[in-house]
Amino acid sequence: MKIEGKNPVKELLNSDETIEKIMIENGNSDGDLREIQKLARERGIKVEFVDKRGLDKISQTGHHQGVIAEQNNYKYFNLKEVIASEREKGKDILFVILDEILDPHNLGSIVRVAECAGASGVIISNRRSATVNETVVRTSAGATAYLPIIKVNNINNAIETLKKENIWVYALDMDGEEMYSASLTGDIALVVGSEGNGVGKLTRKICDGIISIPMFGKVNSLNASVSAGIGIYEVIRQRRK
Repeated sequence: MKIEGKNPVKELLNSDETIEKIMIENGNSDGDLREIQKLARERGIKVEFVDKRGLDKISQTGHHQGVIAEQNNYKYFNLKEVIASEREKGKDILFVILDEILDPHNLGSIVRVAECAGASGVIISNRRSATVNETVVRTSAGATAYLPIIKVNNINNAIETLKKENIWVYALDMDGEEMYSASLTGDIALVVGSEGNGVGKLTRKICDGIISIPMFGKVNSLNASVSAGIGIYEVIRQRRK
């Protein structure tokens, strides 16, 4: 997997992720690229200097900014192991569960806001879901290096697992209780559905509750990543009361 751009590569270097090599634009004296080169050498990571045309040819996004890192494919986390780790740390749990989020830009944006909020992890399905790729890493601004992303065979089974662990699961959907009136303290998981279909019918049914974002304009829906951000930070707001 190729990670492109100065900020995503720097975040990757500052994490514990394994990096195969870093390719830097030959002759580019940009300060951020010099810093990346220094960090790579300190970690013993191979650095190659490639001319801009070569990087342009390798780039999958067209926005490499003079640097591309190569690493092994993303290693997903195990749900029960993440729960155990969070409990060991004594942290309040906050998972974000994505129900058929197919757009990698939405996945990357949600990972970014979840990591900024200190969430425990993002849960995705191995079917009908965007997966971690170069676009997700770039859109997340490197947050994939820090936030556990958990891939499960079945979202509903994962919800049942969370409920057995005394984690309250709420679907974020249009016709639920207004989120500002709901009690969202303690260990929480939020389910975010696709913009077209929302949270699936069976998934809604097995959740502990349904909460909604109040709407006051003529457009009655929000982008999935925006909805996720509002929901996540309402949980954080209530915890800080």
